[in-house]
Amino acid sequence: MKALHDPQGILKQGLDAIRSEFAVPRSFPPQVLAAAERAANRAPTQHVDRTDLPFVTLDPASSTDLDQAFLIERTGPDLLLRYAIADVAWFVEDGDPVDVEAWHRGETLYLPDGKAGLYPPVLAENRASLLPDGPRPAIVFAVRVDPDGEARLEGVERAVVRSRAKLAYDSVSSADLPEPFADLASRIAAAEARRGAARVDPPQQEVERLAGDRFALSFRPMLASETANAALSLATNLAVARFLLDHRTGLFRVMAGPDERAVARLRQSAHALGLNWPAAVDLKDFERTLDARDPAQAGFMLAVRRAGSGAGYAPWHAGAEPWHAAIAAPYVHATAPLRRLADRYVIRAALALAQGEQVPDAVTQAFDRLPDVMARADAIAGRIERAVVDLAETVMLHGREGEVFGAIVTDAEGASARIQLEGVPVIARVKAADARPGQTFPVRLEKSDPATRQLSFALA
Repeated sequence: MKALHDPQGILKQGLDAIRSEFAVPRSFPPQVLAAAERAANRAPTQHVDRTDLPFVTLDPASSTDLDQAFLIERTGPDLLLRYAIADVAWFVEDGDPVDVEAWHRGETLYLPDGKAGLYPPVLAENRASLLPDGPRPAIVFAVRVDPDGEARLEGVERAVVRSRAKLAYDSVSSADLPEPFADLASRIAAAEARRGAARVDPPQQEVERLAGDRFALSFRPMLASETANAALSLATNLAVARFLLDHRTGLFRVMAGPDERAVARLRQSAHALGLNWPAAVDLKDFERTLDARDPAQAGFMLAVRRAGSGAGYAPWHAGAEPWHAAIAAPYVHATAPLRRLADRYVIRAALALAQGEQVPDAVTQAFDRLPDVMARADAIAGRIERAVVDLAETVMLHGREGEVFGAIVTDAEGASARIQLEGVPVIARVKAADARPGQTFPVRLEKSDPATRQLSFALA
């Protein structure tokens, strides 16, 4: 899970239990590994040579499954982003053992100490990954970004590319990057603000050891290089979404915004964390003021992430415009095919249409099947993420049984109340008859058991 870091291995025993509970695969069936080995030797024959272009990648230093490489050029007032995406479909054919296993998995599952990949490592971390150790087959999207940050797809082609450098978020300098990199990120951010987008990128949490047997959860905000790099994927996914909509096809990422009840809970969470959220300011505008370097504001960003109704996938249908509330625009996933099954089919559709061809029947049929498959995969990933957070919270509070915390009610139903601890990024439940949202009272920690990931509070 990318949202939590455990460099000292404090959570190892609990993570092993989570893997067993959720049947997280530790490897691939032999026939899948054998098929992947054969596919890895497939030489690109339908690709133009773009190895002269100075592509680079930008990812966490330890990453080896590199989906994207990029270069950016100025063309008059516009910026031209060439975004090379791993050509997974070149190695994985419809119905082969690797494809069947990918449909079973849906997406890569992340835990703080490792991952269960969507594809075998010989592909995901070697031949299909855009590593700088040789030419790689890719799908190159040409995306034009105008001064207002509007992104438009100009072309899609299969190409062989060679990355010049594997850059890392924590060590990259502006001199390593294409000159317009920061300008492109700024344009995309400005366009988001005009649309009223409300993407929340919570900081990563890290488990750290304190004196004795005490632990804490600290926050590591996203680095500026991470935020800017995300703009490249955002611009491409927006451009591809518009392109597919124009052709009346596609698979879209859709999400409704938080309902009134969720927003009311968030206002109580903000109050519990000591944040000033004026009544006249809506959630989207308040989110844009948050600073992930502040622990209280970082905790609220996590609360926002958990408050949404969740995103899903929907194929294009006449008369129903797909909408992503957080992006405030139609949106697709097309830039991480090594990690998400859906991306491979969105890419295939965009490539076919850009080449003046019909979308393959296999892709159109996949668009109808993928929402259920991806929903199941997202649900498993979400349950694992929740379990990891629960584990981290119980480890942090273990040994503090009997301690009294201030709490504020964010939601209440019957004799049960959902509470946000004051000054601590923990949401829990407590028995409290007739509790009302916004009410504050002290609670005593009765139990914090890392083995069962259970927290128990009682009114103090």
